[in-house]
Amino acid sequence: MYRNNLNTCMTNGAGISSVNSPVIIYLFLTFKTAFTKVFQSQKEENWSLPVMYAVCLDLRLFANSADIQAVSKRKGKPGEHLEKAAELLMGCFRVCASDNRASLDDSKKWGMLNLVNQLFKIYFKINKLHLCKPLVRAIDSLPIKDEFSLSQLITFRYYVGRKAMFDSDFKSAEEYLTFAFQRCHKKSKKNKRLILIYLIPVKMLLGHMPKASLLRKYDLLQFENVARAVSSGNLLQLNDALDENESFFIKCGIYLILEKLKVITYRNLFKKVYLICDKNHLVPIETMTAVLKMMEVEDVDNDETECILANLIFENKIKGYISHQHKKLVVSKQNPFPQLSTVL
Repeated sequence: MYRNNLNTCMTNGAGISSVNSPVIIYLFLTFKTAFTKVFQSQKEENWSLPVMYAVCLDLRLFANSADIQAVSKRKGKPGEHLEKAAELLMGCFRVCASDNRASLDDSKKWGMLNLVNQLFKIYFKINKLHLCKPLVRAIDSLPIKDEFSLSQLITFRYYVGRKAMFDSDFKSAEEYLTFAFQRCHKKSKKNKRLILIYLIPVKMLLGHMPKASLLRKYDLLQFENVARAVSSGNLLQLNDALDENESFFIKCGIYLILEKLKVITYRNLFKKVYLICDKNHLVPIETMTAVLKMMEVEDVDNDETECILANLIFENKIKGYISHQHKKLVVSKQNPFPQLSTVL
């Protein structure tokens, strides 16, 4: 009955354009005062978890629809209903997290990961990623953290991987997103593609370029010229590739992450100069500057080149130092350009 009534409301769009809508008030108050109260009153049993999953999923979807219609009619702020939904989901999460008396089989803690994944979807939607951190800690502290269903674990690792990527923790992001991609069902091509949209930039920042066959298989050719430009150290080509697919990258929320590939491209460009100079460990700064001018880097001079090189040395992407007296880059005679995966 609950699901039928809710689906009718969502189909008809009845009253979901206003926060004062009777439908919204009914949904929120019914959820908070009825289901949560009953759910909390159940001691040492968790048979109602599937009901909670359905109610929480419908609540999130309904709130999202309400936000879309409210914004389209200019009668609400973006994410307003989703924030209210998140508050109610947190109520259920606290009930599950505080269930310490029941045996493991009957514990409501089994519902925590499902709720966390629902909350992740809301927090990413309304751009409040800082609220994810305590949820991640709560799951990581559970003794059953690896015993949830595979589908829930994949969703969890996917969002934690994305969070790590935005925090510039690229090695952790690679670990989580790789787990999600490798264990996602092979027939779930749409989901695997979604994971790759974030895994590919992380891999590239760690020095691993995607194969063209992989990009073709998952219809992600937007990354092809980007990867080629980074590998060859071609700043011009990289800028063109980013501009060409700017709308796609911005929509996916990875444009600024891909901008960081310019540092890797600088590193690869300077490595090519080093190789052209017969691996001479003394490379004139003016030679580097001339190459940057060929790549149409704006307002570049020797001082700017030294600044770029200093940052690369500081980040251990180049092993060496700058001799200001002789205006040369002095690189190590052993492995002057270490693999990126070892320095990030």
